[in-house]
Amino acid sequence: MGFRQDINGLRAIAVLAVVLFHFNAAWLPGGFVGVDIFFVISGFLMTGIIFKGIENEDFSLATFYLARANRIIPALAILCIFMTIFGWFMLVPLEYEKLATHVISSLAFVSNIVYWKESGYFDVASNEKWLLHTWSLSVEWQFYIIYPIVLLFLKKFMTLNSLKVILIIGVFLGFLLSLLATPIWPNPAYFLLPTRAWEMMLGGVAFLFPLRATLTVRKFINMLGILLIVLSVLFIHEEDLWPGYLAAVPTFGTYLIIQANLQSSIFTNNLAFRYLGKWSYSIYLWHWPIAVFIYSYSLGLVFSMLGVAISVLAGMISFQYVEQMKFRKTWGSGISVINHKPILFAAIASVFGLVVYVSEGVDSSVREVTNSEQAKYMAKYHRSNYKKYLDSAYSQQCNYFDAEAFVAKSEEIASECIQTGKGGIFIWGDSHAQSISYGVRQTFTKQPISQIASSACRPLVKEDDVSTGQFKIACDRANKRVLKALLEVNPKIVLLAQQTDHDKNNFIDIVDYLRKNKLNSHVVLVGPVPQWKPSLPSAIAKRHFDSTTVRFDDPSFVSRILDIDEKLKEKYEGSSINYISVTDGLCNKEGCLAKVDDENTPVVWDYGHLSLEGSIMVSQTILKPYIDKFFLEEAGTVISAH
Repeated sequence: MGFRQDINGLRAIAVLAVVLFHFNAAWLPGGFVGVDIFFVISGFLMTGIIFKGIENEDFSLATFYLARANRIIPALAILCIFMTIFGWFMLVPLEYEKLATHVISSLAFVSNIVYWKESGYFDVASNEKWLLHTWSLSVEWQFYIIYPIVLLFLKKFMTLNSLKVILIIGVFLGFLLSLLATPIWPNPAYFLLPTRAWEMMLGGVAFLFPLRATLTVRKFINMLGILLIVLSVLFIHEEDLWPGYLAAVPTFGTYLIIQANLQSSIFTNNLAFRYLGKWSYSIYLWHWPIAVFIYSYSLGLVFSMLGVAISVLAGMISFQYVEQMKFRKTWGSGISVINHKPILFAAIASVFGLVVYVSEGVDSSVREVTNSEQAKYMAKYHRSNYKKYLDSAYSQQCNYFDAEAFVAKSEEIASECIQTGKGGIFIWGDSHAQSISYGVRQTFTKQPISQIASSACRPLVKEDDVSTGQFKIACDRANKRVLKALLEVNPKIVLLAQQTDHDKNNFIDIVDYLRKNKLNSHVVLVGPVPQWKPSLPSAIAKRHFDSTTVRFDDPSFVSRILDIDEKLKEKYEGSSINYISVTDGLCNKEGCLAKVDDENTPVVWDYGHLSLEGSIMVSQTILKPYIDKFFLEEAGTVISAH
């Protein structure tokens, strides 16, 4: 197979899409599909190597694996070494230990499994995972290991033509699996090989069944493929279920461009793309840590644009001086093996990662960053440490979802979640309702307070048609129990709370349900709490730690929360829903209240869940004045917090 400029151009398109998306999602909302383009390209190239070897009866698994190692390991090992050194000076122990875990899993090519296991409702923001992008390398490596073995095994029982047909069947079965799994198990579907393999096999089909058509037809097919990719990067959004059925758009577009086999197309063979395609692997490796750095320190748009340029420069240098290192086909003495650069660098990276992991992030006086007040502050509010306060404060016994095991609970919630007798407050919602509940209990001490608040669950009177998998099971179970409990308790106030997505709820349905069952509860909807990415404690530690200012405007603030709040105020004005705006109480032209006091106590302990102190403050200063009036009325009240 000769060098194909169109495939090199596709690499450029893929890496450019991913890089632009990661530095600013607004530039290319669907830029993440670049990874899927890479998968199709890999499948095309690997299938070509394997089938040509089988046809010529000279295919060698060892040679195949060695070539893949030469392509992937040297640059990856250097990146891991660099990140470990960087972490020594810049990351607090908890962050450094997490980085070490990711270094080890990346070099072992199981990082996709690690990230799948880590993905959860309370997971660290993706923008804090320095090697998150290596998940795709792990998927590809796993495919490289399994794919030729399966083909060689099947070849013993069938002809080459039959094997080609099997590959087509594999594409359709894999795509069907992806369709079925994505809405039910979105995280494993995203990260794991079984729901991604079809994309690489699709590339294999492109090699095995090349298109034979006139130049005019091939130009049309090429343009159609380009159009599909353009539509993908512009209109597919990161909130869409992925891979699912939408993945067919960019992958089929890539398939068409490969089939068109145009070596002189301006779209895939231009000066810029020739170099970007050549450097694409190294650009991909280096761009994400640069993006995470810029994001972590909220350096803004100018630095994001600069980050793109630095990524290309780093990719060029890595290609020139690192990717050229190769594993030898033959070995001499033991010393020559040790001195062999790819093995040496991979070994150094692995040892670095293991040492940091075993030492739990090297939490000692050796590292200056470990002993800083900022490090201690961030460690205090890291979920692994702050969680000890949450089980009781959040009343996790009233949660139908096990956020640690990431499954719906099989047993019924604790009996104390539903207070006997009539009246009081009923708290209903997700983990944001849980975070509000602590302050509500501390504020309304004389009122019976019931609670059913399940992680990621929106208050609904009907079956949840948005949640998937274990979340859906937990949410449907929780909401069903709430509807029954409301009839038992007849609360004066029902408090509903959720993170966002208020537009996906019809809260009037809740009022209608109450009235239908002759309950006079008032419904009060508590608006979204200000949010910060990756977390408010991180923003305080890095930029506002030495300031006594409790209110500030910071680039990490999620401004769309203000837009959501305005829409909700407008929507429910004069309706049967009593809307409480938390942002009106916390935010003004100077920014949003970020600290409860001048001692850096954050209003929220992560991106948007109220800290214990923040929960009390919001309940006493914002909720209490509004809620108290309902207890003075003869009729009951329902309060909904989101």
